[in-house]
Amino acid sequence: MTKEFTNQVVFITGAAHGQGRETALAFAREGAKVAALDVARALSYPSYAFGTNEELVSLKKEIEALGSEAILLTADVRNSKEVEAAVTETISKFGQIDVLFNNAGICAYGYSHELTEEAWDSMIDINLKGAWVVGRYVIPQMIKQKSGVIINNSSIAGLRGMNRLSHYAASKWGLTGLSKSWAIELAPHGIRVNSLHPTGVNTPMNDGLAAMEGATPIEIAERSAGNLLPVPWVETEDVANAVLFLSSSKSRYVTGSEFVLDAGLLTR
Repeated sequence: MTKEFTNQVVFITGAAHGQGRETALAFAREGAKVAALDVARALSYPSYAFGTNEELVSLKKEIEALGSEAILLTADVRNSKEVEAAVTETISKFGQIDVLFNNAGICAYGYSHELTEEAWDSMIDINLKGAWVVGRYVIPQMIKQKSGVIINNSSIAGLRGMNRLSHYAASKWGLTGLSKSWAIELAPHGIRVNSLHPTGVNTPMNDGLAAMEGATPIEIAERSAGNLLPVPWVETEDVANAVLFLSSSKSRYVTGSEFVLDAGLLTR
C-alpha cells in the first residue's frame, strides 16, 4: 500500500496492546490519524491483565514517530456515556471517522452450565454490545460523510462451536450477525461492513488465558485451534494487514462478508 489512508481517521477499540495496537501502527504507517481507545484498567472478569494508560501513551509516541497523529481515549465500550464522549472528542479533533475497527474483546474458559451470570454478561456485553455501542455513535458520522468502513473483529468462534467457550462463541456469532445486518442497513450510505475471523492470535491475551488455565500459551493455542498450517497462531501483523485490506479501495466491493484468517483451521 502507498499511503492510501493519508488524512483518513481510524477509530480503534482495544488499542493499547495486541491486535488493536498493531493495527493502529499499521494505519499510521499508511498516513492515517488514529483515535486509540482502550479501557486501560483491570476488570473483575476476566482476571488477566488488560491494556494500560502507559501502553496508550507509548502507542501515541510511536504513531507520532511515524509522522502521524493520535488521540488517546479511555472508555469501557459497555458505557454509552464514555463511548459517546470519546467519539465526540474524536470528531471535534479530527472532523471525521473513516474507519472503525471494533476490536475490544475478552475471552475466558468455562463450561456453559458452570458459568456465573457475571461471566456470561461480561462476555456478551463487551464483545457484542460493546461493538454495537461504539457503532451507535460512529455510524451517524459516517452517514453524514456518506462513506466509511466498519470491521468487527469476530473469531473462528463466530463461525463454529467451541468447547468451554460457549459464551465467547455466542458473542462472536452475534458479532457476525451484527456485521451482516449493518452491511444491509448502511450500504445505501456508502458504508461497508465486514467481520474478521482470526484463529488464535499471538497477543498478551494468550499469556493471560494460559496463566488462568495453568498451561503455556502454546498449549492454549493448540487446544483451541488445531490449524491446518503448521503454526500455533497467527501474528498481530497478519490481523493488521487484513484490516488494512478490508479498509482499502482494493476491497471496495467487499461488504457483508466474513473474512477468514484461520491458517486453514475451518477446513478441517
